[in-house]
Amino acid sequence: MRVLSLFSGCGGMDLGFEGGFICHKKSVNPHLDWISEPVNDNWVRLKRTKFRTVFANDILKDARTAWVGYMRRFGYSDSIYHLDSIINLVKLHQAKCNIFPENIDIVTGGFPCQDFSVSGKRKGFDSDRSHDGTIRTLDVPSEETRGKLYFWMKRVIDITKPKMFIAENVKGLVNLGNVMDIIRMDFSQADDDGYIVFDPQILNAGDYGVPETRERVIFIGVRKNALKDSVRKLFESGNIPEKYNPYPIPTHGFTKKEAELLPPVVCQDIFEGLKEPEDSIDLSQKFYSRAKYMGEHCQGQKEISIKSLAPTIRSEHHGNIEYRRLSREHGGVIFDELDSGMVERRLTPRECALIQTFPPDYPFVSRLPYSRKLALSPSGAYRVIGNAVPPVLAYNIANRLQNLWNLYFK
Repeated sequence: MRVLSLFSGCGGMDLGFEGGFICHKKSVNPHLDWISEPVNDNWVRLKRTKFRTVFANDILKDARTAWVGYMRRFGYSDSIYHLDSIINLVKLHQAKCNIFPENIDIVTGGFPCQDFSVSGKRKGFDSDRSHDGTIRTLDVPSEETRGKLYFWMKRVIDITKPKMFIAENVKGLVNLGNVMDIIRMDFSQADDDGYIVFDPQILNAGDYGVPETRERVIFIGVRKNALKDSVRKLFESGNIPEKYNPYPIPTHGFTKKEAELLPPVVCQDIFEGLKEPEDSIDLSQKFYSRAKYMGEHCQGQKEISIKSLAPTIRSEHHGNIEYRRLSREHGGVIFDELDSGMVERRLTPRECALIQTFPPDYPFVSRLPYSRKLALSPSGAYRVIGNAVPPVLAYNIANRLQNLWNLYFK
């Protein structure tokens, strides 16, 4: 099934839809049939899915560097990834440049969330940023702002007519007036026949084996004229049985407390055996932010709880990422590590990536060929990791949709 990926970033959603990557065994323990092979006692390689990426895009060069650095191992050409704004790509396609591939089965996209996030200015549709990230200079209405980029995703859906689409954004979207209802309505009007857009759901990554308290709103839509007639009537009635529900079923008991759910995966699980930066040869573990401690009243100055889930990993390119370990002077409580001589430091890009469930061999911090210069710096790595969808969460979504595909479509 051919996937067209928009706002692809460093590939969290794409990797999750592809499968075939390494993750912690505890993250997929309820679904042992998802495992292709063990890597060691704690890590396993997941099976490939039936989804294959045929197009990706983003405006961040660092995101593309990370994406192609890993996805090449699946045999993908760098040319799949388009380093350009979705608006420019749509305009090029409309100018007969044939940018977007044909026969697309599913469109995915995490349209930019800064204008909807509770940690941002929450300007929503009134964003003061243009589609390419620059500050707008004209105080006039425009569909080319960062807050309206979901509408350009809808235009790509109009062009490619996939059987299904998935759109992702921050939980803050829910509490921003009627923004979520407007977005859902606009998506439903894509294509001539239209799409049935299921009630958007907030998924907490911690409920799916991700060691992180990350909440995201997921929109899923299906093209009406691609559905089996009986399924279309069922969906249009609004009375949808659970077996047709496209959202993945929780596997771990973080926000859900059902007895059959497994305990959440915690930071200690994924950090086990990870060397300290000074002892590591992994560039993503060796280099980390040296931003000074600024007091607990500032963002990013807290120590993560090693025996619990991490806070949401932010897109932090100024270096104020949370601390892996604080000193006693600054309120650190991981005493056994401090007593053994380990120093105060912030999370490394590798630790942030593992929290997000990227595989331990994903090359976030990397060097240019035949050079000691970095192709992707720690600051760039923090930024793209924080913007990503956790691959294990995406893998749960992909497997759910893969199982429903023949039930839904003609």
